[in-house]
Amino acid sequence: MKMHFFAAFSLSLLITPFLSPCNAQTNNTTFRVGVILDADSLVGLIGNTSLSQALSDFYSTHSNYSTRIVLNVTDSRGHVTDAADRALYLLKDVKVDAIIGPQETAQANFVIGLGDAAKVPIISFSATSPSLHYHTPFFLQTAIDDSAQVDAVAAIVKYFKWSQVVLVYEDSDYGNSLTPYLSNAFQQVNARVSYRGPIPISATNDFILQEMYKMKTMQTRVFVVHTTSPLASRIFLKAKEAEMISEGYVWIVTSGIVNLFYSLDSKVVESMQGVLGVKPLVPIPTKLRETSLYGLWAYDTLWALALAAEKVGFTEQPSSSPNTTTLFINETSLTGPKLRAAMLETEFEGLAGKFKLVDSKLKSSSFQILSINTEGLREVGIWTPLSETNANMTGFSGEKLENIVWPGESRNVPKGWEVPVSGKKLRVGVPAVGGFPQFVKVDTDSKTNATKITGLYIDLFDAVMAALPYAVRYEYFPFKRSNGSHSASYDDYSNEVYNGNFDAAVGDITITSKRSELIDFTLPIEEGGVNIIQKLGYDVDPNDKWFFWRPLKWELWLTTVALLILTGVAIWILEHRYNTAFRGPPSEHLGLILYIPFMSIVYANRERIVSNLARLVVVVWIFVVLILNSTYTASLSAGLTTLEPQKIYTDLSKLVRNNHSVGCREGSFIIEFLKGLNFTDKNIKLYKSPEEFDEALSNRNITAMFARTTYTNLFLSKYCNKYMTVGTPNITKGVAFVFPRGSPLVADVSRAIIKLTDNQRILEIRGHWIRDQLACNGDDSTKDTSLRISLKSFEILFGITAGITGTCVSVFLVAYMYTNRDFIRRVVSNSGATTWSKLRALFRHFDQIDPGSSLSKKGGNNTGNASPDFNAYRCYNGDRESASESGSFSPRSDHAMLDADHHPSSSPA
Repeated sequence: MKMHFFAAFSLSLLITPFLSPCNAQTNNTTFRVGVILDADSLVGLIGNTSLSQALSDFYSTHSNYSTRIVLNVTDSRGHVTDAADRALYLLKDVKVDAIIGPQETAQANFVIGLGDAAKVPIISFSATSPSLHYHTPFFLQTAIDDSAQVDAVAAIVKYFKWSQVVLVYEDSDYGNSLTPYLSNAFQQVNARVSYRGPIPISATNDFILQEMYKMKTMQTRVFVVHTTSPLASRIFLKAKEAEMISEGYVWIVTSGIVNLFYSLDSKVVESMQGVLGVKPLVPIPTKLRETSLYGLWAYDTLWALALAAEKVGFTEQPSSSPNTTTLFINETSLTGPKLRAAMLETEFEGLAGKFKLVDSKLKSSSFQILSINTEGLREVGIWTPLSETNANMTGFSGEKLENIVWPGESRNVPKGWEVPVSGKKLRVGVPAVGGFPQFVKVDTDSKTNATKITGLYIDLFDAVMAALPYAVRYEYFPFKRSNGSHSASYDDYSNEVYNGNFDAAVGDITITSKRSELIDFTLPIEEGGVNIIQKLGYDVDPNDKWFFWRPLKWELWLTTVALLILTGVAIWILEHRYNTAFRGPPSEHLGLILYIPFMSIVYANRERIVSNLARLVVVVWIFVVLILNSTYTASLSAGLTTLEPQKIYTDLSKLVRNNHSVGCREGSFIIEFLKGLNFTDKNIKLYKSPEEFDEALSNRNITAMFARTTYTNLFLSKYCNKYMTVGTPNITKGVAFVFPRGSPLVADVSRAIIKLTDNQRILEIRGHWIRDQLACNGDDSTKDTSLRISLKSFEILFGITAGITGTCVSVFLVAYMYTNRDFIRRVVSNSGATTWSKLRALFRHFDQIDPGSSLSKKGGNNTGNASPDFNAYRCYNGDRESASESGSFSPRSDHAMLDADHHPSSSPA
């Protein structure tokens, strides 16, 4: 029956031009146009009907045109080979000037090559694949490219803030060609294709049902369907059978399905209740409301081709072309290129809107967002392409979609995901080798091979999942590398979630920008920060036998001793000529110089000070001693109670410059962190357990250990008072749970973390595994409380002391030199004496008792009070001493003194 209809229909197309009023003209130019459609398909029937109607309408309206189109209709029978055979027939035997068709993308891929070889335009109103127009300039797509709708579909996903979609598509050229465009569009709106379900055209109903059940076990509840209409009908019937057309599900179909909606069976329409679809916005009159868009495009295609033929005006015979690249084509059309150029210039308002070809395809337009219900299609919004400046908008009119009834007759917007209804549990990965068993510990029973997983983060994850408003079943799986090894970096561990091997990851996983590009983190469950840990040593040892030297620095000790000697010398100088206690042989003089200042420290000296200048020196010295003694006592007491840490490196640049080795945990992100601080690979030592860190720090194999705050607290809890943190922690994002990119669980898990943080539950769990570390952590404010006093602290005090002492000595010496100026002048001017003799003479004169002192006045009557040396000196120098008392010396006496110095052997015994 269909073949008889098709033959009769073709014959009517052939004779139509001759029965129309335009047949009155006898000089009409005929353009032969071939048609390749599938007579058994719905699109083929619609297309042939529309072409016939357009041909009749056009020449009825334009009866004065001098050109006529004659259609040569052929049947492709739905096969690529038949379509190619029909194309060769039309090109070689009929010698057509253009071909309308073929109907399907797979057929068009082959026929386009033939048309290109013959230089005959191939014009298709139904092959909408985005890949076709790249093949040849002789392919004209008089339908809107499928790729134009992907942004409209993505806008729906963006509007409702769904983060994941399942893509169901036909496993054919038609379906596969659009998949990359859809994926990219979803990525632009931060949505991820969690699963791709290709359905072959030849798939059985059982296969489709099995695929539906498979998708039902997944979390994602947003399905985007891109198939031909016959396959879509079978998919939705099976989806309804699997109870997936119900509340909580979202189904979105592309324009290829919506365009043929009114030709669908009523059972199929019933199974699609609540489905959303996109369709190019076409101003269809009410009487054509149920007309397929393919029919409108076919109508406009014939109309545009007729206008182009009139512009060309005449046809030419094909020319022989033996150099053609196709063996089946040996002639090229001369009319085809002209007809193609005229088509590209043709513009008019057609039934499907404005007809204008841009880049050899119909210019895209806005799209309708349609909802399928019992009454048919109902518009819920209109989408218009956005410019780059409006990237934050969706493109919908009024930025909203209204009155949507979802599957299950629900008006509540679906979340886009649900907990799987199947027995499948979430696969939660945990690090098999944690290093710190308090965080995560995996124990395997050697006999039963049963695995027991415990730790801080396991308890935290259990508590968070229990706080969710719904039940989620999950199971822990230790992470192993492909080679069976448990050792791996945390980047590899996180990638397992990205690759789909785990549904989540739990452990001491730090949030980093690199990892967040592939996976999603929840809110932090532990504080961030990288701490520096160093060994707790001291510069001062309370058991050191030289501990008493520590309060003062060596330069202060030396200065104090020097000042003590200086003070003793000054007192001796000031008292020697007036005080019998400072008389005697040189050995006694040296003892007094060291004895008097030192004993004054404890106020135990019994020697009487008679000179006012000496008394001033002693007063100042005692003042200095009071302050120095108090300072020493305070510093010594502080040193016995609070000790100063040894060699603390708070400046990381010093560690780098001094080529120190530092340690961090194997597989940690801190490795890259240290490299960013310019540490070399050889200076970065990797360790796994706290015991290894302890050994390395104790043996000075590493100067410092770098660890996260949680590691630091745990490490110090085990080795309290042995190590300390130094410097300010480097800020990081903290520790969190890991889920696949776009996972709907991320938001709910994060809310549960906030809830448990507010009610102190997280703090309680942490306290169970890690005890408080306030007593163990280093505090910068107490690291240098044991002060060692330096010389700088006493500069002013010592300066005043030295100044007063020096001034007193200077005043005394000036007075002495002035009083004895004649003697000094004679001694110095004696050219016969050596310098050493002159100095000894001056010193002997200075060593004599000052004639104006009370000691000198009592000397004649109380010589016994003087020392034996002094009495002997008086007997030896009787005449000169008398002269000294009178303040004058005879030249003879002076020379005798010098001679005695110069010739000691002649001096009396």
